[in-house]
Amino acid sequence: MTRVIIADDHAVVRNGLRHILERASGFEVVGEASRGTEVPHLVRELSPQVILLDLSMPGRNGLELIRQLRADHPAVRILVLTMHAEEQYVVRAFRAGAAGYLTKESAATELVEALRKVASGGTYVSPAMAEKLAMGLQEKADAPHEGLSDRELEVFRRIVEGESLTQIAAALCVSAKTISTYKMRLMDKLQLRSDAALVRYAIEARLFGDGDNL
Repeated sequence: MTRVIIADDHAVVRNGLRHILERASGFEVVGEASRGTEVPHLVRELSPQVILLDLSMPGRNGLELIRQLRADHPAVRILVLTMHAEEQYVVRAFRAGAAGYLTKESAATELVEALRKVASGGTYVSPAMAEKLAMGLQEKADAPHEGLSDRELEVFRRIVEGESLTQIAAALCVSAKTISTYKMRLMDKLQLRSDAALVRYAIEARLFGDGDNL
């Protein structure tokens, strides 16, 4: 029986995932987390074999969380289940230590297949995601946004989506001053001087999809 923790900030999503796994054979959902900061504690307490992890949860950047979990619990396998379909997120997730990557539009059968493969020590990525991964790996390493940290990328995305610094600070559980510092750093790295320039860069580099809520 594979022990699974579900980490997603939406209760409806967690309930749906639990239902899928309960109907499939070989899985036991041993815990759920609604905030990124809860995940390390649950892993220590419940010793799961696989974590089904959303990248965008309150309190902790998902990519940073993957790195921490891989460092502290190298035996735990991480399957990302997210709305982020852009190649940069696929690339960064695998570089951080994820064993699999799915979008939330994936079918239940694909989710179960991915979990089984990841739990057995394999790696899973859908054909569509594999193409995005290949594109990301072929991207020039000197592209300006490649130099952004995971937290700077998260702040960048939220700015492009129209969130204020105060809203971003609340979502990431830090001060507005800290977010302002991240913004200054990312603008310096990208050599941009306005929010409009940030949005234009994101569109031209196809960083955050077509403007839909990610």
